Amino acid sequence: MKKKTTIPSGVTELEASAELAAMASEIAHHDAAYYQKDAPGISDAEYDSLRARYRALLEQFPHLRPADDPETRVGAAPAAGFGKVKHAVPMLSLANAFSDEDVTDFAARIRRFLSLPEDAPLEFMAEPKIDGLSCSLRYEDGALTVAATRGDGTTGENITANVRTIADVPKTLRGAYPKVVEVRGEIYMNRDDFFKLNERREKEGEDVFANPRNAAAGSVRQLDPEVSAKRPLRFFAYALGSDDVRFETQDALRKALAEWGFALNGPSRLCAGTEELLRYYREIGDGRFELPFDIDGVVYKVNSTALQERLGFISRSPRWAVAHKFAAEQAETRLLRIEIQVGRTGALTPVAVLEPVTVGGVVVSHATLHNEDEIARKNIREGAIVRIQRAGDVIPQVLGIDEQKSPADLPAFVFPSHCPVCGSLAVREDGMAVRRCTGGLVCPAQAVERLRHFTSRLAFNIEGFGDERVRELYGEGIIHSPADIFRLKDHREVLAGRKGWGEKSVDKLLAAIDARRVISFERFIYALGIPQVGEATAKLLARTYLNLQDWRSAMVQAADSDSPARRELESVDQIGPLIAQDIVDFFEEPHNLEVIDALTSFVTVEPCVVSQGPSASPVSGKRVVFTGTLITMTREEAKAKAESLGAKVVETVSSKTDYVVVGDNPGSKAEKARALGVVVLDEAAWTALVQS
Repeated sequence: MKKKTTIPSGVTELEASAELAAMASEIAHHDAAYYQKDAPGISDAEYDSLRARYRALLEQFPHLRPADDPETRVGAAPAAGFGKVKHAVPMLSLANAFSDEDVTDFAARIRRFLSLPEDAPLEFMAEPKIDGLSCSLRYEDGALTVAATRGDGTTGENITANVRTIADVPKTLRGAYPKVVEVRGEIYMNRDDFFKLNERREKEGEDVFANPRNAAAGSVRQLDPEVSAKRPLRFFAYALGSDDVRFETQDALRKALAEWGFALNGPSRLCAGTEELLRYYREIGDGRFELPFDIDGVVYKVNSTALQERLGFISRSPRWAVAHKFAAEQAETRLLRIEIQVGRTGALTPVAVLEPVTVGGVVVSHATLHNEDEIARKNIREGAIVRIQRAGDVIPQVLGIDEQKSPADLPAFVFPSHCPVCGSLAVREDGMAVRRCTGGLVCPAQAVERLRHFTSRLAFNIEGFGDERVRELYGEGIIHSPADIFRLKDHREVLAGRKGWGEKSVDKLLAAIDARRVISFERFIYALGIPQVGEATAKLLARTYLNLQDWRSAMVQAADSDSPARRELESVDQIGPLIAQDIVDFFEEPHNLEVIDALTSFVTVEPCVVSQGPSASPVSGKRVVFTGTLITMTREEAKAKAESLGAKVVETVSSKTDYVVVGDNPGSKAEKARALGVVVLDEAAWTALVQS
């Protein structure tokens, strides 16, 4: 809780005046080092102590407030662009629900995970889902010190100076607050304020914003805080990002946030069961346009924080919360033509090119058609009037055609049997919905898409290396493979002489590339673009094999379907035979091994370090198998708990397994473990181990 610093008696006004002026100057120096240069000269604790003494002295001598009082100054503007802020606790996104059935399933999954009977009470806090920009606010001794965007969930942009201009954001917390706390919420703009802003911009000859969400995001990312200060931004608080600050319920947290001085997203409601949740959803949906701000759904959170901790997280979303989106908005327009796009894995994807139409506040000119079976099933034809929909962040999709409004003699669409880019045969394997180009790396489309994926945000995240730049450099023959990106410094003069580039832009790009010569193991795996290996699977592989050398060796061995390496790969939680086969196929292609070898001559791949949590875990890095029926918790909960402590949960017992945890009716896995000399624990022994 708040700790008050006291000033010894006997300090004179002259001494206080001199000390306040000196501390104000010192704080300004440290603020500039922190916010502008990302190079703090003192520790957080030392800075905290300096700020606390300044406030205590100012409280005793308020009439001696310096002219450059750091308590009233609007931060320090970023020197060039925005600095980066690493979140203490990742800012995760929410899973979505689009129907009543989805909400019922959400509650049922929670009950199954926690082994709760149907009649056991289970409360949820329901809140409107604001359509804005997520933001995290760090307070130290009650004072706002850092504000950051969500970014990639791990690292966000430092927008402190801009956020200080938002009236809804308390610069100093009220009441009883923790010494250090991170408050999370949404920056948004009221509809009326949005319309007035657009009217003003239109009169001044500036581009207008498409919707309040875009206006809020664009306003808060201005490099000049004075521009942000002129925009009518607001803030709602709804969560914490601090592991060591806890409340018993979500309801109690909301009350504390209000006491600290935050506005809350409302109207909220405490609901017991899915019927009350759905009733709340319909009431909010019916009255959503009477609210002064835009919402795109409601959020349901398990009220008990103890249950939230037991439920934990899966991939990038909490198990204990879900966003129930409002029904998709629909519109009709003409389908001009169907284009075939070729992805990095060779998949041929049909895309509808439409007469532009506004759906849900966004102008839509393209929509996905999924695959050739969907085109045939919906009888979609070029020239027809089609119904499209867009819900939240979902890619616009074509629902079908309006036969009454469409010409009757339109020919059926014939899906191509050859790649439209390289002309190679496009084949469709038995049982698969997707047709793929067989051209492989000789297909320019696949090569470009793989390079785009490699430089993308969740992979190597090379700033300034967007789609256009990838296509341009590939088209000119300057880059062909990922390793060529790290050779670009050899082409500096050629690049600087290109139209639209210049020496400064080239130097900036080369610096961004150099900043990515060290990369985490999980990002490296994701960047390779292996089919079915997304961000979550890449993390699982990194946690299982720990480093690139061991993973590569194991994947080469896994080419033998009867090998221990193959069984181990398939036993990794959430990786089955199909994903395992795609990974093995990748490593069986000699060119892919050449790509890895070339990359590692330029890039250092950091080994995966399994998180130990707040204290060292006795099962961190251990391979654990659960078998049989557990009594005190479900097997899913046991797995989640083990993984949160750094264990690697696998499905198959091998000589590399460290523990086999057995419940009732364990089956053959327990027998195999004993035969291999693997430690077998009953549920009580396992619980004692993880709690030790």
